[in-house]
Amino acid sequence: MKQSMSFIIRHRVAAIAVVSALAGAGCAAGVTYAAQPHMQNALGALQNARNELQNAAADKGGHRISAMRLIDQAIAEVRAGIAAGA
Repeated sequence: MKQSMSFIIRHRVAAIAVVSALAGAGCAAGVTYAAQPHMQNALGALQNARNELQNAAADKGGHRISAMRLIDQAIAEVRAGIAAGA
């Protein structure tokens, strides 16, 4: 059960990172909007996910820390996408 939960968490975090990177790439490709509610919502969801992982029990075989690192990368990409689209 522990392995399957960590597998799910890793894949959800990876999916969030991919979506965030694609959103940032779309902005970098010249699709710019003054208001970016989807990017802001994605940023908030990532920050919430990181907070939940931060508050989770530490004994996760290193997967919690790895997930937090991936979320930090995704947050940076979303912020870069927001800046590029501004």
